[in-house]
Amino acid sequence: MPLQTPKPLSYTARLADFASGADTPSAFLERCLANVEAFEPVVGAFVHVEIEKARAAAAASTARWSEGRPLSRIDGMPVGIKDVIETADMPTQCGSPVFEGHRSNRDSASVVALRQAGAVILGKTVTTEFAARVARGTRNPWDPTRTPGGSSSGSAAAVGCGMIPAGLGTQVIGSLLRPASYCGAYAFKPTFGAINRGGSHDGLSQSVHGPIAATLADAWLVAREIADRAGGDPGYPGLYGPSETPAPVRPSRIVVLETAGWKRADADARAAFEAAVARLAAEGVRVHRRADDARVALLEVALEDAGRVSHGLVDYESVWPLNTYRDSDPSKLSGFLRERLAEAEKMTLADYRKLLATRAAARAAHAMLLGDCDVLLTLSAPGVAPVGIESTGDTVFNIPASYLGAPALSLPLLDVQGLPLGVQAIGFMDRDAELFESAGWIDRVLR
Repeated sequence: MPLQTPKPLSYTARLADFASGADTPSAFLERCLANVEAFEPVVGAFVHVEIEKARAAAAASTARWSEGRPLSRIDGMPVGIKDVIETADMPTQCGSPVFEGHRSNRDSASVVALRQAGAVILGKTVTTEFAARVARGTRNPWDPTRTPGGSSSGSAAAVGCGMIPAGLGTQVIGSLLRPASYCGAYAFKPTFGAINRGGSHDGLSQSVHGPIAATLADAWLVAREIADRAGGDPGYPGLYGPSETPAPVRPSRIVVLETAGWKRADADARAAFEAAVARLAAEGVRVHRRADDARVALLEVALEDAGRVSHGLVDYESVWPLNTYRDSDPSKLSGFLRERLAEAEKMTLADYRKLLATRAAARAAHAMLLGDCDVLLTLSAPGVAPVGIESTGDTVFNIPASYLGAPALSLPLLDVQGLPLGVQAIGFMDRDAELFESAGWIDRVLR
């Protein structure tokens, strides 16, 4: 086990002190670096770090704060960047031998925005191979014998033990929510298209950029500052919501979603979740399930096939460029990706269109609850992080939000067997701020 208990380190909680001079971004960075020294040799969250550059950037931020002219609320925040997202001054290797040592010599849109906001890019965090399943050795800071989850493995592990207050990640199936759950951090999967993915190797039709962070405020402000500068994906309106973190608002009606994950959740996880739901109900919130509302039942039915459809969509959309990598040097792709590619190449455009239609029907069923439901709740994972680092865990609870294109949060509110487990809150497309309102209240009550 690590020499100390992992603890996320919030940057935004120190904003008033940065403004008064009681604290500085340089001093904050040194606290992060102390955690890097303590945890990184065991956890292995980073594939590349630039400590001296980070110190120089933090010093420049300290000067701006002392002069009363910070560039943003995240000016000076140490951030890690998932290694599928391009950075001009660091390699982008995608967790694959195909990209070993690769430098694109450009920043992705989100990294440009972070730099413009004054964030301190500390390094690149470990990703699984092409943000898929094959793990790359990162360990869980709560128990190094366990997985940190994936594919945003390094970002979650680094935030979970205070090496950084926020790490940028991606999610097409469950790559933000699940690792955050396992590592005791918050994760924000925005509405599909809300954050510009330009310059990132995750162009799939369910994939999003989002932060894993120490607090809800850290998560919102990172996403907000990126969106203000880079917008959303081309053709999308970007992230809606206020510049400040939405204030907590008690939801009037919560829907508990079981999904296919409920049968696979372990008994301790289910008991902890049900106890949390009971506490919310005791505060006067109406809790509905599939037995209470025909529309909830319809959504549950629509989500039954979400795993098969989501993976089919990912497979078809991944044929290029994986086929070019295989054809040039198949030894540089894992056996898993070669097998997935072979199956995907058997699919036709007609097959893909059927999958899209099925997904669209599920999204319509989800939209029917808008107006009568404030937030949908479920687990972020079937249980705590599994033992072993060869796998990244079960995605079953993460598929629905990605499939629906809806915003979702993992809130580290459950303790099972002395390890963290997340409560997942799912909102409605383009209503990310409303999700934060409900989640903020839930976080306050359960914490």
